[in-house]
Amino acid sequence: MAVQWFPGHMTAAKKKAAETLKRVDVVIEVLDARLPEASCNPMIRALREFRQRPSLKVLNKADLADAAITRQWLDFYNRQENVLAAALSCKSGDPIKNAAAIPKLCRRLAPHRNTPDKPLRMMIMGIPNVGKSTLMNALLKRRVAMVGDEPAVTKSQQTLDLGQNMTLTDTPGLMWPKIEIESDGYMLAASHAIGVNAMEPEEVASFLATLLLERYAPLLAARYRLPTAALATMDAAALLEAIGERRGCRGKGGWLDREKAALVLLTDYRSGALGRISLESPESRELVLRQQEI
Repeated sequence: MAVQWFPGHMTAAKKKAAETLKRVDVVIEVLDARLPEASCNPMIRALREFRQRPSLKVLNKADLADAAITRQWLDFYNRQENVLAAALSCKSGDPIKNAAAIPKLCRRLAPHRNTPDKPLRMMIMGIPNVGKSTLMNALLKRRVAMVGDEPAVTKSQQTLDLGQNMTLTDTPGLMWPKIEIESDGYMLAASHAIGVNAMEPEEVASFLATLLLERYAPLLAARYRLPTAALATMDAAALLEAIGERRGCRGKGGWLDREKAALVLLTDYRSGALGRISLESPESRELVLRQQEI
């Protein structure tokens, strides 16, 4: 099942981004550290490669991701030509200090741009709700871009002077028209990168539950006080039912409200209450791509 979520303003945003790329030296592509490739827009890659622009891959929300898997992703990206990668969190610790390395890495990708006549021109791109505006605010050390825990908050492009012979352009979150890989759609929906009307919460939560049972059962046991032995025999439906029982997700007639249980799981994952979780690794991504080819 291909997922389609492409609000009208994104068509104009894509056209504007293509025009601006002519005057940009480095593309800062912000990814969700929990699902780097699923949150990597192929349309952005195509636009960047057409203009032959280097890329700094910023794996944001690293505080929510599995640290060991994030290291694997950094190795994966740093082996690519004209690409550097860094992991950070713009919402934990000291956001300004965390973001301070970004301009230095961009200078490594475009060392010829470092004078008043030739300032380093950077452009932040990425899908909705990966933290582009939060990163921009941290880099500028002041709030200039709206932020929010929902997709498509930024609607227009803006360019600002970063000082030290650098400029920074913020862009709206940009999706691609059709998400062909089904698991990508589920991961994006689980991580709140696409609108709530794109997929049913219970369906998304069932996908997430299956993945968590397979890879992060101890975190489920700790969060919902469920016996590890019981989790070993559960499927997604049974897990959602158990979560609903634990959290009192009942309708007026006393029936178990599975949608409420689904939202409990999704909220706990998105907020980090479940613990540090990565939905994909370089190895699992390779397997998905092989299956897609077949």
